[in-house]
Formats: sequence, C-alpha cells, structure tokens
Amino acid sequence: MSASAPHTVLPPVVLVTGAAKLLGREIALLLAEQGWRVAVHYRDSVEEARRTVADCSALTPGAQALRSNLGNETAVRNLLPAVIEAFGQVDAVVNCATTFEHDTAASFSFAAMEKHMRSNTGAAILLSQALHTHISQRRKRQPEATGAVVNLLDQKLRNQTPDFLSYSLSKAALGAANAVLELTLQPLLRVVSVSTAQQAAAALQPVHPATTPATHHA
Repeated sequence: MSASAPHTVLPPVVLVTGAAKLLGREIALLLAEQGWRVAVHYRDSVEEARRTVADCSALTPGAQALRSNLGNETAVRNLLPAVIEAFGQVDAVVNCATTFEHDTAASFSFAAMEKHMRSNTGAAILLSQALHTHISQRRKRQPEATGAVVNLLDQKLRNQTPDFLSYSLSKAALGAANAVLELTLQPLLRVVSVSTAQQAAAALQPVHPATTPATHHA
C-alpha cells in the first residue's frame, strides 16, 4: 500500500551553456553556490566539463554535463528535453556559450556572420522558446511555476573596436532579441541581459525552488 507524503523541496535546475570553462564555468559555480543544480553544457571541452560538474556538485549535489553543438538547430532543439530527462525539470537557462572568431570589415563574409548568429543568437532564442513551453506545461500541475532566461551580452557593445565584427553583430542581435523575448515570454519567464558572471547569478536569485511529491510505501 502506498500513500503520498507532503511535497519535498528540490533545488532548482539551471542550464548554463558553455559552462565547461571561462565565464560559463564561473557562472555555473556561482549558481551552484547559491543552491542550484547545474546542467553543464559543453561542446568539445570534455575534461573541463567533468571538472565543472564535480566542482558544482560539491556545492549543490546533482550537477550533470550535457554535450551539444549550438550551431546545429536540431541539436539545440534537443538540448532542453535532454536536461528535463536528466533532472526532471528546468527552471532557468543562462545563455553564455559563445562563438568568438576574429574578423573585420575587410574579411567579413556571410559564412562568418551566419556561424556567429546561429550559436550566439539563434540558440539563445530557441532555448528561451523551449523553456517557455516547458514552464507552460508545468503550470498544469504546478500553477506557481515560473522561469528565467539570462542572456550574456558583452561590454564590447558599448565600447566598439574595429575587430570581431561578426561576433559583435551576433551579440547586438541577441540584445535586440532579449527585448522582444522579454515582452513575448512574460509572465511565465523573466528575460534579462547581463554582461558579467555576478550579474547573471544575481538575476536568478528570485526563482522559486521546484517541488516534487515524495512517495512512501507501507
């Protein structure tokens, strides 16, 4: 015979893209320190991702690594469902992964621009879309569920230099997309843009923990 017990509070889950190293790792560790279970996204940095998972799990147990190529639309569309399968739910996404390749007005090409737009802009939009769908579905059983998306921009947008043209265009486009997503995806999602790891961590503090029913057998 089984009976349902009161809900057990679980730490919220955040997907941090590009979390294996550099700024993404810093954000992942800050969020784990705040009590988040971290889905550590990476593309090629396998060993770095493993270290980030171990370090995050030491702060809040349950971190896992997930591999995905954010320049591939199918891979991006499959990423959030993979996080949901691994963790049970997702409460926030931090879009930090970045393609950062040098070009200038002299060397600019459509191919370079498209490569940056796919991973730096398009992936963030698709992951925001997917989180909104997930939160909407969760609302059917958890009416108070909300989520958040944090998009990492770059201080370079305010202090332009003549290099990294395609990268700069992709981040400018993400800033514009952030404003549209903020209007479109509320009230289920808060959508914010930041430039530093500390700002990203601060932006996610208001998200509520998830709950799940614990079942006891007698």
